[in-house]
Amino acid sequence: MPAGLEPKTRIRPKDNYLLAALPAEVFDRLLPDLKPVSMPLGKVIYEPGIELGHVYFPTPGCIISMLYVMADGASAEIAVVGDEGMVGIALFMGGDTTPSRALVQSAGQALELPGHALKREFERHTGLQHLLLRYTQALITQMSQTAVCNRHHSVDQQLCRWLLLSLDRLATNELTMTQELIANMLGVRREGVTEAAGKLQAQGLIHYSRGRITVLDRPGLEARVCECYAVVKKEYDRLLSHAKNTSSASALISH
Repeated sequence: MPAGLEPKTRIRPKDNYLLAALPAEVFDRLLPDLKPVSMPLGKVIYEPGIELGHVYFPTPGCIISMLYVMADGASAEIAVVGDEGMVGIALFMGGDTTPSRALVQSAGQALELPGHALKREFERHTGLQHLLLRYTQALITQMSQTAVCNRHHSVDQQLCRWLLLSLDRLATNELTMTQELIANMLGVRREGVTEAAGKLQAQGLIHYSRGRITVLDRPGLEARVCECYAVVKKEYDRLLSHAKNTSSASALISH
């Protein structure tokens, strides 16, 4: 296959909840501009301060992490985005750039949309405006609660929150992630993650081996996690529950 070409695939846009919830006429106008793209683990979608040209709608199994990167290279995760949302809200919020980095945390596929196409429809249709603004409110809640959690809760609780938020965006109970990457996500030392993961494994909640984390007891994680996970989940459910029950975007995209 020539370099730079995506493999042929078929993706159902309704597998992304925001696309599924679009008014039918909006989806029909966006359809020609949507393009399925591969999202390999570790791919950087955006860098801080770079003008955004596209937005991305992850499909099931793909998770994109939004990270704030310090001047010395240290980083901390501020939010995760899966098939419930999109990456690139700065484009319709009027900013065009973002101070954060967007990086693929769990490999999969996404639908890429040129920024000008999204702006065109955002300015044209109030239904799209309301949908994306509700999603933005939910995302801001996640960012705010992450900041509170990182300041006030133990690494054990932060790890539980991170695992549960990731599981909510995956179809399996297994994640591929090294302790070093988790430490970068949480903004803590690797030794802290090693200790926290060891505690969870000793309690039979997870199994960790060679970069793979298998959650064995989700209710146990939910019992141990801090209040931050429930706050975020409740707000997403409140603001976006209608999106998960909508299937107006039923067309297939082939590439």
